[in-house]
Amino acid sequence: MATPDDDRSTSTSDTSDTSDATATTATTSTTGDGATSTDFVRELVQRDLDEGTFGGRVQTRFPPEPNGYLHIGHAKAITLDFELAKEFGGICKLRFDDTNPETEEVSYVEGILADLAWLGYGVDDPVYASDYFGQLYDWAEYLITEGKAYVDDQDSETIREQRGGYGNPGVESPYRDRPPAESLDLFRRMRAGEFPDGSRVLRARIDMQHENMQLRDPVMYRIRRGHHHRTHDAWVIYPTYDWAHGQSDAIEGTTHSLCTLEFDSNRPLYDWYLEQLPLPGDQPRQTEFARLELTHTVTSKRKLAKLVADGIVDGWDDPRMPTLRGMRRRGYPASAIRDFCGFIGVARTNSRHQIELFESFVRTELNRTAQRRMAVLRPLRLSITNWPTDDDGNAVVEHFQVANNPENEADGTREVAFGGELWIDRDDFMVDPPKKFFRLAPGREVRLRGAYFVTASGYETDDEGNVTVVHATYDPETKGGSAPDGRKVKSTMHWVSAAHAVPATVALYERLFAAEVPGEATGDPLDDVDTDSRELLTDCRVEAALADTAPGEVVQFERLGYFAHDPREPMLFHRTVGLRDEWANIQKRQG
Repeated sequence: MATPDDDRSTSTSDTSDTSDATATTATTSTTGDGATSTDFVRELVQRDLDEGTFGGRVQTRFPPEPNGYLHIGHAKAITLDFELAKEFGGICKLRFDDTNPETEEVSYVEGILADLAWLGYGVDDPVYASDYFGQLYDWAEYLITEGKAYVDDQDSETIREQRGGYGNPGVESPYRDRPPAESLDLFRRMRAGEFPDGSRVLRARIDMQHENMQLRDPVMYRIRRGHHHRTHDAWVIYPTYDWAHGQSDAIEGTTHSLCTLEFDSNRPLYDWYLEQLPLPGDQPRQTEFARLELTHTVTSKRKLAKLVADGIVDGWDDPRMPTLRGMRRRGYPASAIRDFCGFIGVARTNSRHQIELFESFVRTELNRTAQRRMAVLRPLRLSITNWPTDDDGNAVVEHFQVANNPENEADGTREVAFGGELWIDRDDFMVDPPKKFFRLAPGREVRLRGAYFVTASGYETDDEGNVTVVHATYDPETKGGSAPDGRKVKSTMHWVSAAHAVPATVALYERLFAAEVPGEATGDPLDDVDTDSRELLTDCRVEAALADTAPGEVVQFERLGYFAHDPREPMLFHRTVGLRDEWANIQKRQG
């Protein structure tokens, strides 16, 4: 039975499963290339339509609990709920399952609405389980009068112990046969606030020996005096998730209640409640599907909350977090998330997808849309000793036209300044290079992207032997990056003009969880947190055009990867994903 402390928002689990079973997909979900694939959920809906079930209606719901922020695991449930309804001409409702006043906040409601809108599923008229508190209470009284629910005076620990376990018998409460009239009186007094918190609960009267633990007289109501974000202090008793969920579906007219696989054992209870009640319409059907799990990723809200509370990350929107707001800040396109969810499809068996596959969708989208810019993350000065000067002795400034995005001619070109003093990346020069190092070294010639060939002629060091300046000469016949005599170079390097560059801060990220399956070795995913997963570079130099980058915009730093301009802090860029297609490499190795 889902308890008030369970991470169960959206009917998609927030717990991490280490299962690595092969997913089995069985009418149509959209894939990244616009094609379609079949799955068993869509086949079920189509069959219902063909048979006239639910009067030809299709209605789904996405039901998050407002006790945290949405994460990548929710994205699969969101896309399935909303897209399936759209495909079959139905509707999908957003319902906040707000039955736990101690953990829920208006800020989470607002955050979930914002995340949904960003993902492409804006909702103007959400509904709330708290809208139905009156009807849920009336139905609870109905079950009491029918002898199918009773008030239990035992504490929660005793009730938990009496439920037994799988293969172990349950113990009936001494209050199980309490007369309906007495239970009804006590329940009304619970509602009136006559009893202290935790002193009594309302339980369904089903079967304490049932092999399905969910049917061993589950709790329906508990006394809690927490301040509710919508109903305020109007209620001191609150329905449990299992009591509120199916009935909320029925009140709203949901036809297909889609949940993740761990709710499979809850389905008999979902059906039992609905079968006992005088419903206003058709009884909804619950169907379970496999949740989305990624390698190197944890989606348990308890674990994520601890990362925030312990200061391991900077908040729920830290770019390393698997929350939608964290991914947005890191620069993941919403379209890439939707495409990925469509590509992996809907399965009956839990599986864990490699995060590199997900990143390949991000990379593909950004390659198509991101503007190209040059940036030097670890700057080293390059001085061109034969660069011309004007009559006043000032270095001449040239300008080159560089494509904004070679993948899209419509993006045009931009003008990039070039002079005798440049910044190059420190990693692009070595005094004594190894055999396969093809970048700049003493006596070696390289191409500067879109500009000239240059040859290193010397260098300067500080007192500790660190190179501070590289001297070079340029070949004026190689303007634009090609030599008239046809000679070739083995490396093309990016650069920025020292006189025109602007400073920037860049955050580089490794996996927040070092292990492919966090917690697999120790049982606690937090044991696999890499506390050094972020490197902050505060002395970067970037081309001037980056100063005009809009907050949240993602650009490609040539040769380095894709970087998102922070939405709040100017000239802070987060590395979204690198240029190398790690998923393609994995496929080659597996092939």
